[in-house]
Amino acid sequence: MALLRTSDGTQIYYEVHGDQSNPPVVILNGIMMSVPSWAGFVPHFSRHFRLILMDFRDQGRSERKDSQYHISIHVDDLTDLIDALEISSANVVGLSYGGQVAEMLAIKRPERVNSLVLANTPARISPYLAELGEAWKEAAELKDGERFFKLAIPFIYSDFFYNRNLQWLKERQKMFKSTLNGEWFEGFIRLISSNPDFNVLEELDKIQCPTLLLGADRDIITPIEEMKAIHERVRNSEFLVIKDAGHGAFLEKPGEFMTAIIGFVLKNC
Repeated sequence: MALLRTSDGTQIYYEVHGDQSNPPVVILNGIMMSVPSWAGFVPHFSRHFRLILMDFRDQGRSERKDSQYHISIHVDDLTDLIDALEISSANVVGLSYGGQVAEMLAIKRPERVNSLVLANTPARISPYLAELGEAWKEAAELKDGERFFKLAIPFIYSDFFYNRNLQWLKERQKMFKSTLNGEWFEGFIRLISSNPDFNVLEELDKIQCPTLLLGADRDIITPIEEMKAIHERVRNSEFLVIKDAGHGAFLEKPGEFMTAIIGFVLKNC
């Protein structure tokens, strides 16, 4: 557990798990996540990798900002972190918003990415996703964790998962109510406002490293069609669809999620 001061003076929280001699894997959070979101995955990933987790600015235990920034700033923060850890080239796993950051890193600084996993990740902000983002911002502006959960979270998980895990979800709703504060909502609004113009579709052919795309067949936030567009443009990419899962596939089907990533990264180390 440590704090890194980036080149622009922002404090970024990160954790490193596993043997330093293992291949480095950096996991980048989705927009509502933070380092503790990966707690159940750490024992499995750290068995094989030098696992690096980080909170983006405005997430978790990283510094909260007071002005708007562009999503590309996270590429600089991430580069500062892997430089500080003396990692020349990492295996990068990005989920949703974190996948967008991973795409930009692989495009702008390909020498720093050994392999790439994009889970439930878009290459553009579609009109639908833009409208969803606006709805999430309105929900966040209420600054009420319980109401935010009711308004925002049903989009994330599949109907299958909701039908089978309603009690667990209700417990999560209580947790949102008790833990999310005004500072969290303000940071979330800045994060979700950071990428209205995000579109790397025409740059995807610059990604040359081994790439795995992980989609989910009931993901309405990043539909399969959006990830197929990435698959068509990233040379020799692999595309795996997790069945009966939504945008939160990493929690809905954690075994499949971990197995796919571990196998792919070890194959390409």
